[in-house]
Amino acid sequence: MTHPAMRLAGALLITTGPSFLPLTVSADDDVAPAATNNNSTNPANPRHGLFDLLDQRSGYNQEFFPQPLLVDDTSLEKDGELEFSSLHTQAGTQHSDIVAAEIQKSFGMLTLELGVPYERDVAEGDVSQGIGNIDLGARYPLYQHVSAKGFFDNTVGVGMEAGIPASSAISINTELEPKIFDDLRLGGHFSTQTVLGYTTLLGGGDNGGQQTFEYGLAFAYALLDEQHSLPGIQQFTPMFELSGETGLNQDEAGQNSLLGSIGFRADFKPLGDLQPSLGLGYVFPVDEGAHSEVHWGLAVSLIFEF
Repeated sequence: MTHPAMRLAGALLITTGPSFLPLTVSADDDVAPAATNNNSTNPANPRHGLFDLLDQRSGYNQEFFPQPLLVDDTSLEKDGELEFSSLHTQAGTQHSDIVAAEIQKSFGMLTLELGVPYERDVAEGDVSQGIGNIDLGARYPLYQHVSAKGFFDNTVGVGMEAGIPASSAISINTELEPKIFDDLRLGGHFSTQTVLGYTTLLGGGDNGGQQTFEYGLAFAYALLDEQHSLPGIQQFTPMFELSGETGLNQDEAGQNSLLGSIGFRADFKPLGDLQPSLGLGYVFPVDEGAHSEVHWGLAVSLIFEF
């Protein structure tokens, strides 16, 4: 994830973003989740998991949160999903393309993922390309709080990613990234997903030992079938994302790069046992660090839930 086009994960810690501390909201909230399918809205004891820290009423358990385009996915994948994605970024004659295939599946509350990317970079006429790091990941929610009437719904969890080098021109160093995430739902439509990660590159070469703080924040607003007029689409979700990184050592120490994306995800009506979903976003630089390497970009994601 050290290449600017590989900044697909991280989190943004800002004062307006969700807190990673367990929060409590007054029980007088009166908006129930309209976009979730909770079959236990008022169970006698909704708490479950280790030390009863999880809540069965949470939208996290109902796969409420849409999959972002730049920020790492943090949601539960009960049915399993297969995603094909691409990211094109360009700055003048310099451009980069990443295509990837990823599969995710949850076992209970534990979600596992496997991703295989292919990258092609062109800079000043020089071309480097090859299979990127093979990504292995896992995530698990640690704490959930849902207010009495369901308006406020917060999930805090942890994850771990490992990038296994493919010994190509693109993939040289092993990458390890522990991270924490926060998924916040307010009412039946609005959500945020926040991820904070600490990346270390292992091995030799110019990037060996490099450490990076990665951050990102995804906002979304889900519109159900009866709330839009788009044919064949079950849910339409506008999204806005921020994804960046800050170098912590070596020549990159203190250097920050922040990308933004504005787009949408459209969940189509099921095709037999498959649930297709299309995401599309325009990528743009937010700060000077990003603008020096990316002037614009396009992110595309096609998902099949099975």
